[in-house]
Amino acid sequence: MTRKPSLASLSINAGAPVAKNGNAFRHGPEFASTFHLSGDVDPEVYQYGRFGQPTWTSLETGLAELEGGDTVIFPSGMSAASAILTSLVKPGDTILLPSDGYAPVRYYTEHYLVKFGVKLKTIATREIDSFDFHGITVALLETPSNPMLDTFDIRKAANKIHQQGGILAIDNTTLTFLGQLPLALGADISMSADTKAVNGHSDVVFGHVSTLDKTISDKIRNWRKFSGNIPGPMETWLVHRSLSTLDVRLQRMCDTAILLADALEKHEKVLSIRFPGLTSDPSHAIAKQQQQLFGFIISFELESKEAADKFLAACNLVYVATSFGGVHSIAERRARWGTDQIPEGVIRFSVGCERHEDLINDVIAALDSL
Repeated sequence: MTRKPSLASLSINAGAPVAKNGNAFRHGPEFASTFHLSGDVDPEVYQYGRFGQPTWTSLETGLAELEGGDTVIFPSGMSAASAILTSLVKPGDTILLPSDGYAPVRYYTEHYLVKFGVKLKTIATREIDSFDFHGITVALLETPSNPMLDTFDIRKAANKIHQQGGILAIDNTTLTFLGQLPLALGADISMSADTKAVNGHSDVVFGHVSTLDKTISDKIRNWRKFSGNIPGPMETWLVHRSLSTLDVRLQRMCDTAILLADALEKHEKVLSIRFPGLTSDPSHAIAKQQQQLFGFIISFELESKEAADKFLAACNLVYVATSFGGVHSIAERRARWGTDQIPEGVIRFSVGCERHEDLINDVIAALDSL
C-alpha cells in the first residue's frame, strides 16, 4: 500500500508548479504592480498588486498544503497577528493574550485596539489549561511560550473556547508546522512569524495566517487588501525558497537542542533550565503529546546579569541578537528588554545548524569561564 509522504518531504516542493519539460522547478519572483485587465472585472485573474499576484499565490498554496488550511501571507509576523486581532473583533469584544508571550502583540492591542472599545484580558500560559474562556471572542496564544517555553493542551483549549463561541488562534512560530499542527489539534487559526525558522536565514521579515474557516480567511485577506499590509515579491520568493530546506535545518537544530539542553542541565553554573525535551521540564508531557518536535529554543538562568553578559561575550560560535530560528545559533539576555517578568540572568538560546559537538563545546567552555 502506498504511504502518503510526510510533511517534511512535501515541504521540499510545496507550492511548486506542475513538472513540465523545459520549465524550471520553481518560478522566480514576479515584479508587477499592475496587470492587463480589460472588460468586466474577472475575480479569477490578477488585477492589482495590492490584491494579489503570482508569487504570493505560489507560497500561499505551498503553506496551505503544509498547514492544512487556507493561508494568507504578510510582510511580518506582527502584521499577521494584527490582522487576526483587528479583523475578527468589534467594539465590546474581548481578546485574550498570554501575559508571558510576545510583548509587541500585547502592546498593539493595548495601544491601538483598546481605545476603540475592544477589551483585553491576559493570562499566564501555565494557567490556560484551567481557564474556562468565558466571554473571550478571540484568543491568540503561544505554546510553547516565548521565552520560557510553557505549554498548554491545544485540543482542550479549542474545545472550551468553542463552547463559548470564541476563536482560538495559535502563534506557532517557535515550532513551525513541521513541529506542531494547531489546525489538526482543533485550533481555528495557526499563525507564524516566518522571519524565524520558516525562512531561517535572518534576511527576511515575514509572516502568515492559516485557517480551515473560509469566513475567517476572507476577513483576514480583506484586511490585508484594504490596510495595504502586503509583502513584496522578492521577500515572498525568498521564504518560498527556504521551505525546501526547512526540514533539514529544523531537524538539525532540534536534535542539537536536545544534546545541548542535557549538557546545560548538568552544568553547575546553570541555576535552572527550560526545554520541553527534558523529561524533568514542566512542559514535557504536553509537548510529547501534541508536538512532533521539542523545538530549538532553550532558556536557562545564570546567577546574574553580569554572569549572563560574560557568558555571551565568551561564546565564539553564537551571535548575540534578539531573533531566533536561523541557521546561526543566537542568544541574548532576554530581560534586557524589560518586557518579560524573568530574572536578569536568563539566556534565551536559539540553537542553529552548527555541528553539535562544536556548539556544545563552545557553550560549555563559555560557562566554564564564569
